[in-house]
Amino acid sequence: MKSLSPAEVRKFRQRIYRHYEEYGRRFPWRTTRDPYRILVSEIMLQQTQAGRVVEKFKEFIAAFPDITALGRADLKAILKVWQGLGYNRRALYLKKLAQTVIADYGGVIPDNLKDLEELPGLGPATSASIAAFAFNRPVVFLETNIRTVFIHHFFPGEEKVSDAAILPLAEAALDRDNPRHWYNALMDYGTMLKKSKVNPGRRSVHYSRQSPFKGSDRQIRGMSLRLLTEHASLTRDELIGRLDGDSPRITIILDRLVKEGLVREEKKCYRIP
Repeated sequence: MKSLSPAEVRKFRQRIYRHYEEYGRRFPWRTTRDPYRILVSEIMLQQTQAGRVVEKFKEFIAAFPDITALGRADLKAILKVWQGLGYNRRALYLKKLAQTVIADYGGVIPDNLKDLEELPGLGPATSASIAAFAFNRPVVFLETNIRTVFIHHFFPGEEKVSDAAILPLAEAALDRDNPRHWYNALMDYGTMLKKSKVNPGRRSVHYSRQSPFKGSDRQIRGMSLRLLTEHASLTRDELIGRLDGDSPRITIILDRLVKEGLVREEKKCYRIP
């Protein structure tokens, strides 16, 4: 198992911070310490590039400025603002999360990892990122940009690098005095590496290439939900006609949306609950 000496840690941090000081990006969620806004940004950033999130984040916060407003909002209103980000289950999870925080935590987002991990839609990595960015907790976590940095610097030429191999290095390198600043710098460095080199993150055992969006089930899901945010309800035939696609395939997708709770079917009509 690889390890880092104190001298190697200092040199590595200096490189990362030097790049951040010169090229660090100033996203709106980096200029706030509001746990709610940081939580929203972290869920939006799941599977979505930061550049695409910026304007949608501003729009979302304007529509739902705090967790109480989000918890009280109709799912239809949330999905309407969410349009364009994709992976719409995240919007449903956000609503459920807000309702849970209001009911179980008096509207205050918990600041410890255990409670965060129990909230709807938050896996270990997202919970840890919220703990770090919202509460400056010295937690260790990996995501695609962080993996990219460590694979590039400490696993040159190695294929199929596991998280188990990276985690001890990530823990050793963590700036425990300011994890918020460290992770921002680390992620920006990872983004730079992806743009300037053949993405080192592809050598992670967890790397998977995203399938094309055009013509995918994801596209049909998004189009279906957009139509249902624009109408009170639509029948299956109306949806199939507007989507102009394969009837059995669309039927399966609609059934999945119903099962997930994003859509409700009543009297042969579909609507956003």
